[in-house]
This record gives sequence, C-alpha cells and structure tokens, in this order.
Amino acid sequence: MLSVLDLFRIGLGPSSSHTVGPMRIARRFLQEADRAGRLDGAVRVEVALQGSLALTGVGHGTDKAVMLGLEGMQPETADPAEAESRFREIVQTKSIQLDGGPKIDFNPLKDLKFCTDVVPDLHPNGMVLTLFGAEGTEPYSREYYSTGGGFIASRKQLEKPASGDLVASARGAPHPFRSAAEMIELCKSHGWRVDELVLHNEDARRSRDKTQKRLDKIAQTMMECIRNGLKSEGTLPGGLDVKRRAPDLHRRLVDNPGSNEREQLFDWLNVYAMAVNEENAAGGRVVTSPTNGAAGILPSVMRHYCCDDDKLDLSKARRFLLTAGGIGLLYKQRASISGAEMGCQGEVGVACSMAAGGLAAVWGADAETVCVAAEIGMEHNLGLTCDPVGGLVQIPCIERNAFGAVKAANAARLALQGTGHHKVSLDQVIETMRQTGNDMSNKYKETSTGGLAVNVIAC
Repeated sequence: MLSVLDLFRIGLGPSSSHTVGPMRIARRFLQEADRAGRLDGAVRVEVALQGSLALTGVGHGTDKAVMLGLEGMQPETADPAEAESRFREIVQTKSIQLDGGPKIDFNPLKDLKFCTDVVPDLHPNGMVLTLFGAEGTEPYSREYYSTGGGFIASRKQLEKPASGDLVASARGAPHPFRSAAEMIELCKSHGWRVDELVLHNEDARRSRDKTQKRLDKIAQTMMECIRNGLKSEGTLPGGLDVKRRAPDLHRRLVDNPGSNEREQLFDWLNVYAMAVNEENAAGGRVVTSPTNGAAGILPSVMRHYCCDDDKLDLSKARRFLLTAGGIGLLYKQRASISGAEMGCQGEVGVACSMAAGGLAAVWGADAETVCVAAEIGMEHNLGLTCDPVGGLVQIPCIERNAFGAVKAANAARLALQGTGHHKVSLDQVIETMRQTGNDMSNKYKETSTGGLAVNVIAC
C-alpha cells in the first residue's frame, strides 16, 4: 500500500507533475544509465517532452526541472534560489554537469525538445531521455511518465499487469483497504478513527516516532510556505503580470480584527490558500497535497482550524494529515490525481475532498462521517477542468485553491450536521470522477488548448 507520506512531497513549484516529477525522472535516468555502464562515456543527452509536458512545459518550469534533475538536484532538498542560479548558468554556458557523470555540452534549444504533436499511449505526461556516447556506440534511451503528485514510472512499470487492487494495496500494510467501504469497516471493527487506521499501516514501514516526525515536518513546511507567501510582495514570473495579492489581503485582515467575522472566515481561508499558491507559482518550496497545483487547500484549512493562538497544534495537524492522506490514497489508487488525466477535479477536487475529511476528523467525526465530508468535497468539484492561462499555474489556479479551501470547510460542516449517512458514497464519487476524467476532452486536461487558456489572451 502506498504510504500517506508519498502523497505529501516537499518540493519546488510550480507543478508536481511538470516540475517535481520531471526532476526526479532526469535524475533516475542517469542513475539507471550509470548502473548499465553507459554514463561515463556520454557526450550528449537529449530529452523529449511529450503530451501535456510539452504543451504546458515552459509555463510549468519543466525545462528548468529537467536540467536541474540532470545535475542531480532533488525536489525535496533543492534550494529555490540556488536552483534558479544553476538553471541560468546552464542556459548561459550551454553546458551541464551530469549527476555522477561527465560535464558535457548542452543546448536547451536543441537538446530539450517539446514534442507537442506526440500523445503518449500510457499517460499524457511522457518523457523520453537518450544518452549518446562516442560515434559508433548505440544510444541509451528510456521512456518515463510523470503520473501526478510527483509520482513517476517507467514504461515497463506502467505496462506491468495489475495484480489486483487488494494485492497491490496490501503490500506492507497489516490493515489494507481498497475502498472507503473497507476503510469504514476496518475502523468500526477495531474501534479506530481513520487517522489511527492509517497510522497502524504506517507502523509497518517505519517506527511511529519517525512517521510522526515526518508528519510534523510536512505540517511545519506548509506553515512556513504560508508565512513566506504572506510577506512576499511583487509580481509573479511568467509574463501574465499577476500581482501577489496575499500580503495586502493579510494586512487588511490584521488591521481590522473582528470586523464582519462571518465574512472573515472566507477571507482567512482565502488568504492562506492564495499565499501558498503564489509561492508555488513563483517556484518556492511547497508540499504536494496531493499536487502542487492544489497545494494551498490543505495548508489553509489546517492553518485556520489546527492552530491555537497562531501556534500549530501538532496533535490536530497529525490527525488532519493522516485522515486526509488516507482519503488521498483512495483517489490515487482507484482513479488519478493527475490534472493531465482527470482535469482539475483530480487536483483541486481531490485536495478539497481530502481537506474536508481531515477537518471533519479534527472536529471529532467517525470514519463514516469523515467519508461523507470527503464525498461532499468532491461531489461539487466533478467535471472541473484544467485550463491554465499561458500554461502558468496562476490563472485560475491560485483563486481556485481559495475556493477549494472554503468548500472543504463547508463540506465538513455539512457532514457533521447530517445523519452520518449519505445517498452518494465516497467510493461512488471517486468512480464518477474517474469516468468523468476519462470522458473529458483532452483540451481541458492541462494542455492549455481549451477553456480560459484560449479565451484569455496570455500577454
């Protein structure tokens, strides 16, 4: 079973599938080439981006991510300022130091190809990387896919026949669940909350202390991202001239405490979510939750409802993240969290669902009510398209996270005020999202060839 920690990856913006994933792929390719004995003799590397990676790759920073990955940088540890400096140096010198290998010539205009006419057969986010050695030697080439949320896979991995949902999800987990119904039943039979069930499964991977420390680091990174976003002024990069709005909105909220409190609930959720996604759009450090494009929703809800006097309550934060993560695993394993596959319902919709369930848990909900909250959170995001203007994770992405945070809080409230049962189950809404994503036209799935992306002039 996937770990919930796999869903919460610390990395750089603006995109988990187009930035974090490609950076990891580039590094993995060189590691595999080294094991095959093909790295030392390399004289040239060529990277072909396909599908959505090609169509929105420039706006999503995919070119930069690939170059940094080839040099061995990792999303979890890369410093944003250092990454930007190194990227500029590669472009200016037209040379690159391959991770574990030689320094070679590298011309981004020739060696990094945006194959916008190629639609990969296994997943919309395809990459083909090729190493060339001395003349007369056979090139070393491999094909990979960035499958959403920073997850990556080779062609061989995606082509491998599934061994069944239960077998796949049971690996390493003493209490596997392949559906929300099974999750609820396990909680009832053991007398556990959702976060307790998830934590017992995590115990099979590592000590509980290590899991809790990792959760705390994730939560604190989310809070740091909010703080950075609230103090960073200026205009976001990319050419759309989008002004950062979170700092000004935050000042107005602080200067007018208690005024119109009913409306300020929305304002606080809005400002926290926007702070994170403005940081993401600027290439800052964020946590995929479950993606970068939807990275503002969980931190916003957690900041507003899991803090006492501006201090994060770690016990609440852990319960929130574990519960949200358990819900996220269902979407990842039964459908997809990739905007290139599902549209934005697979990103903002899933994050809203996760946050709604997590918040309901913090408010004391049992497993069944948690799943009702998560279902409501997704039900009203079904069909949400991914049509970023100019291929940038800015319009409508930043405001969409603010809406997602507000929807999540409302979904949790509605669930707790209900009967604990719902006409539509979480499993049914996940399957509906999957079917909707499959039926959705490709131009509405992170290609910037439909919707707002073609009706708003990106200049």
